[in-house]
Amino acid sequence: MIRQIRGRLIDVELSFVVVDVGGLGYLIHTNAVTSAMKLGDEVLFYTYLAVRENAHDLYGFLTEEELELFELLIELPKIGPKSALQILTQADVKLLREAVRNEDPAYLTKLSGIGKKSAEKIVSGLKDKFEAEEFGDADFNNKEGRATGHVPDTVDALIALGYPQMEARKIVLQISTDNPDVKTPTEALKLALKILSN
Repeated sequence: MIRQIRGRLIDVELSFVVVDVGGLGYLIHTNAVTSAMKLGDEVLFYTYLAVRENAHDLYGFLTEEELELFELLIELPKIGPKSALQILTQADVKLLREAVRNEDPAYLTKLSGIGKKSAEKIVSGLKDKFEAEEFGDADFNNKEGRATGHVPDTVDALIALGYPQMEARKIVLQISTDNPDVKTPTEALKLALKILSN
């Protein structure tokens, strides 16, 4: 999976850009304010490749936090990449996180195309994922706050191979709990890939 693209802007439209990387142009759908971009600018997008039967679409973000939130959104029922991108185009990431933590769907109902019920489902779904994310961060660290064991390295390796961050964390934490004899990132990665391939 393509996780990031750095290159030169050769086309800038309202909802997408084309980035030239060594003579190859990547069309990237983005929530970024493209009106502030200029042809020839050097840019870096953190990307997600959505694969469908008849298309391979790249979605790009200027920060890793936006990409992570995008990946959380598309894991929710009935939220596809286009809907997730629309939410992130209209919503401030910080305010969105606050709305979820405060269980306040009213912020989302102000966005175009999101009704009250949909907003409630999004807030509820993201709240569970945020809590799981925080729980995972706690498990990554010992009492002194330093990362321990194979968990961080194994998660990073899975993300580099194209697996979503939440899925990578979940499977590695499961391995850490169920297989205490696994000590190294290499052993954990082999086991994780075996589980994910089933």
